[in-house]
Amino acid sequence: MNNELTITEGSITTPQGFKASGVHCFIKQTGPDLALIASDTPCSVAAMFTTNRVPASCIIIDREKAETGRGQAIVINSGNANACTGQQGLADSREMAALAAAELHIDPALVYVASTGVIGHHLPMQLIRDAMPQAGAALSYDGGMDALRAIMTTDTRPKHLVVSFELDGKSCSIGAIAKGSGMINPNMATMICVMTSDVAIEQPLLLAALREAVSVSFNMLTIDGEMSTNDCIFLFANGQAKNKKITAANSDYQIFKNALNALAIAMTKKIARDGEGATKLVTVTVDQAQSHAEAEKAAKAIANSALVKTAIFGQDPNWGRVVQAIGASGVQVDADHFHIQFAGITVAENGSAIAYDQDKMRAAQQQEEIRIYAGLGAGQESATVFTCDLTHDYITINADYHT
Repeated sequence: MNNELTITEGSITTPQGFKASGVHCFIKQTGPDLALIASDTPCSVAAMFTTNRVPASCIIIDREKAETGRGQAIVINSGNANACTGQQGLADSREMAALAAAELHIDPALVYVASTGVIGHHLPMQLIRDAMPQAGAALSYDGGMDALRAIMTTDTRPKHLVVSFELDGKSCSIGAIAKGSGMINPNMATMICVMTSDVAIEQPLLLAALREAVSVSFNMLTIDGEMSTNDCIFLFANGQAKNKKITAANSDYQIFKNALNALAIAMTKKIARDGEGATKLVTVTVDQAQSHAEAEKAAKAIANSALVKTAIFGQDPNWGRVVQAIGASGVQVDADHFHIQFAGITVAENGSAIAYDQDKMRAAQQQEEIRIYAGLGAGQESATVFTCDLTHDYITINADYHT
């Protein structure tokens, strides 16, 4: 069996049996803002949602549907979050699902809904009613990128990938598109992510695989410490690859999980690299922690530190900011034995500063990806978090977002 994984620039319509479209329904002034994604046949569906205590209307109805583990389509609008909109918001999300279902000639119970944009405004439902037939007519097996463009808000670049692998002698794949640029903080990252797969797999195993993948990827992503009301990730699997259905945690399941983990981490890095105003992808690894929970807590404290993030933007090797973030997080750290690497260069050992090559540091800080490593000297557990730098443009984007 060929266990090799290949990640390429595909999308959600790369796996067999999935169509998508993206049209302009005028919620946003320009560009597509209504996406429709559908499988030719019903799917096993796994989904995860924001832990924000004020969830958007779409999250509330999708959580109910996800309990069934079934689905066939999702409709997504951008430009309006449909959050904090009360009973009308719930009714509007349900109508969106029903409108899409009518175009697809399927049960509305099989259609999920996602929204992204400004909080506190009702959806312009007449615009969506008028545009849904166009979205249905535009569905295409090559439409993945159209759908992706329709879900973007402050994103500056599209985020899409596909991972290909082999199961039971059959060519299989998992495709993904995502939007997300700001208001990103676990759990989950502020984003909408849709994944599709042609693998045949039982739903409980699909959900377990998604939860594991999210735990090492999207839930280890932070841009600005803010958690959205609309975060969600969906994984549709329609079985069109005709592999022997995965019904147990066997070798085929392990291959599927490895592929999903690799895809999720790669997509997470794409989102981090496109943080609002970002110029750097930042990878923070904390090692030698007393527990995984403490490693994660310290890594997120570093990644969310405005002082650390602005130092990276300014190409200032101020690793003392890393130390203060660790100490302030409250985790166990051996002050006489911690170890720090900034931009991949060792700057502190055994709790003390050491001399380093200034020219190498300047060159390292000019790279597009900056790595920070902290060994706490307190144990054997580690965690890695993905983030970006904090720039002048972040303030500009968010100061002007509503207008």
